Amino acid sequence: MPSKTKFYIVAAEALPEIFIKVAEAKRMMQTGEADTVGAATRMVGISRSAFYKYKDAVQPFNNMKAGRIITFYTMLKDNPGVLSSVLSIFAGSGANILTINQSIPTNGCAAVTISAETSDMDQTLEDLMNLVSAVDGVIKMEILAG
Repeated sequence: MPSKTKFYIVAAEALPEIFIKVAEAKRMMQTGEADTVGAATRMVGISRSAFYKYKDAVQPFNNMKAGRIITFYTMLKDNPGVLSSVLSIFAGSGANILTINQSIPTNGCAAVTISAETSDMDQTLEDLMNLVSAVDGVIKMEILAG
């Protein structure tokens, strides 16, 4: 029986430099900054063989969002309008909210999990999380599963 591929979410700062450069070369080709693999690899300072070795294994997290259900965990202050503001950001991003679960507020805070279909989002997960995190009353925002 073939083994399943495992995936890990790792902070970019913890990755070896080659992975970051491969991701950057791929980005450059997608945006048109480089029109060939050779040009992109020269611009980021890696060999073509290193690029081809890792190109299928390295993906920025926000590129893996398409067609995915992501579950977000938030800790919100128990203030009027905080949850509404968070949900408005999700709606504005194009995410389709599937479930919302909120705990009873204790000590002035409530835990809220939001599961959303992200295939129609018009922004990255990082942008969505930054917008939500900036809302007055959002204490914590992270991805639980996806």
